[in-house]
Amino acid sequence: MKKHLKYLTTSLAMSTALGSMALAEDIKIGMVVTLSGPPAALGQQIVDGFQLALDEKDGMLGGQKIELIVEDDELKPDVALLKATSLVERDEVDFVVGTVFSNMLQAIFKPVVQSETFLVSPNAGPSTFAGRNCNPYFFVTSYQNNQNAEISGMIANEEGFESVFTMVPNYQAGRDNIEGFKQTFKGTVTDEVFTPLGHQDFSAELARISTSDADAVFTFMPGGMGVRLVNQFANAGLSENTKFMSVFTTDETTLPGQKDAAVGFLAAGSWAPDLANDANTAFVSAFEAKYGYVPGSYAMQAYDAASLIDSAVAKTGGDLSDKDAVRAALKEADFTSLRGDFSFNNNHYPVQDFHMLNVIKRDDGNYQTSFVRTIAEDYPDSFHQDCKM
Repeated sequence: MKKHLKYLTTSLAMSTALGSMALAEDIKIGMVVTLSGPPAALGQQIVDGFQLALDEKDGMLGGQKIELIVEDDELKPDVALLKATSLVERDEVDFVVGTVFSNMLQAIFKPVVQSETFLVSPNAGPSTFAGRNCNPYFFVTSYQNNQNAEISGMIANEEGFESVFTMVPNYQAGRDNIEGFKQTFKGTVTDEVFTPLGHQDFSAELARISTSDADAVFTFMPGGMGVRLVNQFANAGLSENTKFMSVFTTDETTLPGQKDAAVGFLAAGSWAPDLANDANTAFVSAFEAKYGYVPGSYAMQAYDAASLIDSAVAKTGGDLSDKDAVRAALKEADFTSLRGDFSFNNNHYPVQDFHMLNVIKRDDGNYQTSFVRTIAEDYPDSFHQDCKM
């Protein structure tokens, strides 16, 4: 399935001449996300979260009209590269927002930043660009991949787990998550399993878990992989003796397909739909009313990405020709994040609080992650000291 969506915020009621004049002055934002196959729900949350922020500001950011061009990377690096290059060279966008997956970000990174176009990631946060390869044109509104896994290791310690079986897909984000978990977990990792990206049949891995004598499983299996893993884990009866903890495996994109099988499972994150602050309460209410489903962190981070760009455009008066001024305005992060306290480190990755979450079934029958307790405050990533910016 191939999608190419284009949102034009100029009024259709304008005359052709006036519409053309307005369009010429619009700020262009290109978005590259996955909108094909099982992971499409992740990309759609990003599109919807960003679009909600635009709609709430009447199609404007920083007082300037926005043209948003959304491209599907199809979870193929060559396609992502082609789409990003086209956005920069043909469409001459002012910002690129993307991607969902870290390998897609690695594919588009060089052509975007080398063109001196600002790249804002609403999700992918690989270690690759957090340290020595940090870049003045790259900003992240989500996390550094290792961070959530590091928090999971802390949760495992607090919950008294002495041995944990780990399993992730074999690509950059999976490897980052394994390393992050091992960095903070004080017990024994009984096994490290790397599956293909898009893995479907976990029967062999579940058999290994059942004989591992591990207290818990830690995994990172986003999208359709997470749906299949959780359901197969529950059907195998492993929930009775082995605790399940993860990042982005039981979240608002996967829970509609997991339902009761995931209730009570533990997670780590910087946000949950019921995180108590006024901005977040308003966001969740507006999102569910507009789109009819529960937002996940992907939508939240995209909304924050729009808010970040909004703040920078406002501070520069809409003049994006001075790249240093735009960068300084982005770095200031002068917006109200839905997760609460938020700032950028020297490498342009966030410094933020992280929490223990668990999965609940709401009174309305929907499922979501829910705040349990804060694990770390103002938590920086582990690579920023290697960034020379």
